[in-house]
Amino acid sequence: MAPELLIALAVAFVVVTGMNDGGALIAPGLRVPALSVPVSLAILTTAVVALPLLVSTAVADTMAGAIVSNDDDAPTALAIGFLVAIVVVMSLAWAGLPTSLTLAVIGAIAGAGLGMDLAVGWNSVIRVLSIGMAAPIVGMLLALAGSWIWRAARDASYLSTVRRSHMAAFVAQCVAYGANDGQKMLVLFMAATAAGNGGRAVPWWAYLVIVAGFGVGAVLGLPKIARTVGNGILSTRPTHAVTAEFSAAAAVLGSAAVGAPVSMTQSIAGGLLGAGVHESYRRVRWRVVRNLALAWVVTLPVSFGAAAVAGLVAAALS
Repeated sequence: MAPELLIALAVAFVVVTGMNDGGALIAPGLRVPALSVPVSLAILTTAVVALPLLVSTAVADTMAGAIVSNDDDAPTALAIGFLVAIVVVMSLAWAGLPTSLTLAVIGAIAGAGLGMDLAVGWNSVIRVLSIGMAAPIVGMLLALAGSWIWRAARDASYLSTVRRSHMAAFVAQCVAYGANDGQKMLVLFMAATAAGNGGRAVPWWAYLVIVAGFGVGAVLGLPKIARTVGNGILSTRPTHAVTAEFSAAAAVLGSAAVGAPVSMTQSIAGGLLGAGVHESYRRVRWRVVRNLALAWVVTLPVSFGAAAVAGLVAAALS
């Protein structure tokens, strides 16, 4: 596949990622009077660029090379996978249901590889999916534990403590996203470089594209996503937001350490659910939780099946 087509698809995917993930990361903190949306977005985009540049691109490497065989047809399989993921995620986002882009991309790449008769690394796929499916559960359990701390911390400086904690939690969450889930935006740029000269380095200008595209997508997606994640799972209080942010950051950073991509959106939702359940089972809007869970369950098989069909068509036409 031509590098130019891969780059065009990469830009579109960056914007969609901003709409889905950027909105979900910023939305819970809207209830805490500490960081404005522009400042939050600046911190988030900085982390998305800085962590791969300064620390590691292990998660991007996993998605680019461990799912389908690294041969001449791999860029086409990656392109099909990301295109299908965009369609699936946009369809769900239009309904106000942020889903896991990670599930969509992993499932679609594997499906495209199967349809094109490429060697699929099923062990890697199962490992990544297993860790990814555990992320919201881990986030929920961490949030349950963290909620006990807030109950003991109510004193005269309670509000200022919440504000300071939110700033620390949001930064930690952004670092976790840049070290893990956000690296999926690098994969198609890697594939374009590989298709052009055989390497896999991310060109410097790709990071500028990611900053601009991700920022635009986050601004576009925030209003709709905020209604579902920010204040949909429960009537979010500042302590709920901070607990969910810390819990999601811990769950995702742990996965980044082993190079496994994990959905930050799922982890945040799990954290909010845990914080709500700790306070009262009745505080949780279970209809919204059910709809989110349905979106996650549907994402993987739909992405896999659609990409497998597209891979069959691409193989027949090649």
